[in-house]
Amino acid sequence: MPIDWSGISHVAFLVVIGVTMLAGLLGLLTLVIPGLTIIWAAALVYGLVEGFTTWGWVIFAFMTFQMIVGVTSDNVIMGASAKTTGASWLSIIVALGGGVVGSIAFPPFGGIIAALIGIFVVEWIKRKDLKKAWESFKGLASGCGWAVAFRFFIGCIMVCLWLVWVFVVNQG
Repeated sequence: MPIDWSGISHVAFLVVIGVTMLAGLLGLLTLVIPGLTIIWAAALVYGLVEGFTTWGWVIFAFMTFQMIVGVTSDNVIMGASAKTTGASWLSIIVALGGGVVGSIAFPPFGGIIAALIGIFVVEWIKRKDLKKAWESFKGLASGCGWAVAFRFFIGCIMVCLWLVWVFVVNQG
């Protein structure tokens, strides 16, 4: 009985794409791995190799939208959470800027540390009140937690969309 190498290679390809997506999904829990981008890139590779049908394009477009929303959401969620604790716009902007610089200069956790220090220091200088500075710090940290949860949820949706693409759209 001959071995069906094409079937084996197809299954191996699906496993590699699935494992890559799973790694991206788990990476979302670390705050440092661009998990949504990894999931999206794996879906792109799948589409390029398997070919894009009309429904494949629709699913991939929705995955792209999800990825963009998820990638940009963390700053919005963190800033909004800090704002609810009374943080000033100046401290939020400093925190977000510090987060970007810290991510580049001191990966993997430099971004979140710089953002938290930034909001605390600016609020402390501006208000001259450690308790209010601490509240803003906690608000940003809480927003960070909610942002991780939201991005993980988006990642789960993206992986489920890929599974529909593989097992429903491309099998039908």
